[in-house]
Amino acid sequence: MIMEWLLNIVYYVVPFLVLLGVLVFVHEFGHFIVAKKLGVSVSAFSIGFGKELWSKTDKQGTVWKLSLIPLGGYCQFLGDADESSTTEVDLSKYTEEEQKHLFATQKPIKKLAIAIAGPLFNYLFAFVVFFGLFFFFGSYDIPPVVSEVIENSPAQHAGIQENDRILEVNGAVITEWGDISREVSLATENVDLLIERNGEKIKLTLPLAEMDYAFDETEKPIKRRMIGIKAEAKRFNISKDTFDFTTAVKKSYFEVYNVSVMTLRGVGQIISGERSGDDVGGIIRIAEMSGDISKSRGFLDFLSFMALLSINLGLINLFPIPLLDGGHVIIYLLEIVSRRELNAKIKEYLFKLGLGFVLCLMVFATWNDIKHLITRWFE
Repeated sequence: MIMEWLLNIVYYVVPFLVLLGVLVFVHEFGHFIVAKKLGVSVSAFSIGFGKELWSKTDKQGTVWKLSLIPLGGYCQFLGDADESSTTEVDLSKYTEEEQKHLFATQKPIKKLAIAIAGPLFNYLFAFVVFFGLFFFFGSYDIPPVVSEVIENSPAQHAGIQENDRILEVNGAVITEWGDISREVSLATENVDLLIERNGEKIKLTLPLAEMDYAFDETEKPIKRRMIGIKAEAKRFNISKDTFDFTTAVKKSYFEVYNVSVMTLRGVGQIISGERSGDDVGGIIRIAEMSGDISKSRGFLDFLSFMALLSINLGLINLFPIPLLDGGHVIIYLLEIVSRRELNAKIKEYLFKLGLGFVLCLMVFATWNDIKHLITRWFE
């Protein structure tokens, strides 16, 4: 029992902390490096919140630190009373020279650049990871051809057969197996397929069904909504030789683009009510997924998952919600257009509203994660 717990710490806790630490560092370093380039002083750079565990002050006066609660981080600028850069600054506390380097005294265009830099670095990190994987290791070429139809699945009931080639899923053109997985994951009730069988094109509509899924045979299955088809491992082919520099750049760009579009479509479906709010996951779900990947798959899969999460972190932070980077961006754009600073009381109200929304969303996501874990453990 003790050994099992130790292994779970290795497989779930450690990868999660590494994953989150890297992504938070990348995001906050984006804010940091652009702020420094624009002449804004940074008083603190922290991975984590709460009690300080370790710190070191550099020659420019920035305190680099690790904090107790590893669920985020912040880049605190000179003059900020808190980590969110939302409070008013008492300029009388600073010399005339110091005031030039306060975030609060900068023009809106500079503030805008600093706010965007965090999500931008998340996107840049994901692009670099994908490029490295494609250029140095290649990618799996998985043709969208059915090798197995799961018994009693929607696919079997609809008459899908081995060697059927999937041409379209819900109107989206399919070029590889990953396209099928992506489109099916975004489906809400039914899946429209266009398949090719012996030169003939056939249209089918299948309902989604909750089915057992696991990365391999050694792992306890979890429930996923699927149609019940599999690809053949023997057909997987690493196409490394064709991945020159230009090809790797193009494929990395489209990978980042496709993940962004998939995320936006999923969020849109939840907002419109097409998709259940149960699909909203949080920190616990991320820890679970990172642990599953580290336990059952390889380091390259873990890197790919990290890149995917980096895109999601960057994109979600650009949502126009007060307190998130996207909320700051909207405010700075309004100030640029109006050529005057937004009223301090209005900004304070907006940020409190944003904080309340984010906290409610975190509680909701955590509740979903707990329900998901209970289902996984006891069913």
